[in-house]
Amino acid sequence: MVTGNMLIVIFLISLAALFFLILKLKLEPFLSLIGVALATAIVIGLPIKEVPGIVAGGFGATLTGVGILIGLGVIFGQFLGASGAVEKIAQAVLKVFGTKRSAAGLGLTGTAVSIPVFFDAAFVILSGLIKSLSKKTGLSIVTFVTSLGVGLIVSHNMIAPTPGPLVVAENTKSDLGLFILYGIICAIPATLIGGYLYGLFIGKRVNHSGEMEESAGVQDAPRKEISTGLSFFMLALPIVLILANTVSQILVPGTIISSTLGFIGEKNVALFISVIVAIVVLGPYISTPKETLYAEAINSAGIIILITGAGGAFGAVINKSGIGDHLIATLQDLSIPVLLLAFIFSQILRASLGSATVALVTTSSIMGPLAVDLGVSPILLGLAICSGGIGLSLPNDSGFWVVSKFGKLTIPQTLKAWTVGGFLAGLSALAMVYILSLFSGILPGI
Repeated sequence: MVTGNMLIVIFLISLAALFFLILKLKLEPFLSLIGVALATAIVIGLPIKEVPGIVAGGFGATLTGVGILIGLGVIFGQFLGASGAVEKIAQAVLKVFGTKRSAAGLGLTGTAVSIPVFFDAAFVILSGLIKSLSKKTGLSIVTFVTSLGVGLIVSHNMIAPTPGPLVVAENTKSDLGLFILYGIICAIPATLIGGYLYGLFIGKRVNHSGEMEESAGVQDAPRKEISTGLSFFMLALPIVLILANTVSQILVPGTIISSTLGFIGEKNVALFISVIVAIVVLGPYISTPKETLYAEAINSAGIIILITGAGGAFGAVINKSGIGDHLIATLQDLSIPVLLLAFIFSQILRASLGSATVALVTTSSIMGPLAVDLGVSPILLGLAICSGGIGLSLPNDSGFWVVSKFGKLTIPQTLKAWTVGGFLAGLSALAMVYILSLFSGILPGI
């Protein structure tokens, strides 16, 4: 089996091959990802009998987390769009933030929503707003995809009780309340810089290659006009259910209340309940036959599910290769400032393994116990690790494909908007960590 620096070379070659197949040869991304995953595993030297199992296992593990969610999310979005709810919500966002700052409003909304709700679920739920806001403001779809995606991934990585930051706080022995507070302080500028400002910049320079599909059944004159209040209620329903689960586990753990809300607020169950409510409640506002909505939603979800799972398969092969362990061992020998080293550790693992949570957990488990010996605040060390997990999402990350497919972006557009925007957000968050370090001894916990 290949070891050492050749692992990095093979990883880079596999990415280049993937881009060549998709962009140059126009091969379907699902086929490209599966093919590159199989070839990479063989070249690395993984036992050939185990290769199909590793690829299939990565595919299945990814869909365990997001497969049902994507299917339900697309159906939920179809009903919101067909009822006119998305239009009402977009009008409200414009009213509060104005046309020029509407992308900032969507980004900050994403930052708030992604605290209790997983990134994939939140992006699926909120992506219906993108085209509506773009049409009303004249701003590029790329701008809104960047702002929303970055806003979601920033809080997913910076603010507990999302699993990654929660584990980082535990591994660094940080006070959780202060960790959340400083995480929010770092997250807001990161969202505005990497999501909103960069989104405006890249939106003017990237021509969106195709219109986002209209939600089936959107009518110029729906049978009955939906209210703004009901529109927000429907959008918030799955988010509130998931949040109720999170809060109950903190306030009343081990009780029948937490068990009940734990079931109802599980992301797949919460979205299923929301779909059923949407079918019943939004019916009077939809003139398109429900069968049409179901059929179009399932057709749209199918390819997204396949590509997302294939991205997970590719990520599983890279993870199995041991590239993460090699990179950490290599970096530990370098004389780099502690906070910067923590950021680089996490950032490289994020890019190579395709999972922000794995990057945060792995880096914090290695560096967390050393915080005192390294002479750095555990909170600052933890936040630097979290900052590193934000950016450089590549095709081995299932989230890359969720953003690409739901945002209707090509691969190059996704790299320019989502990957680079996330990287800038991560750097911005790290800059905030260094600013906080200037107040060492003044701010509590710093």
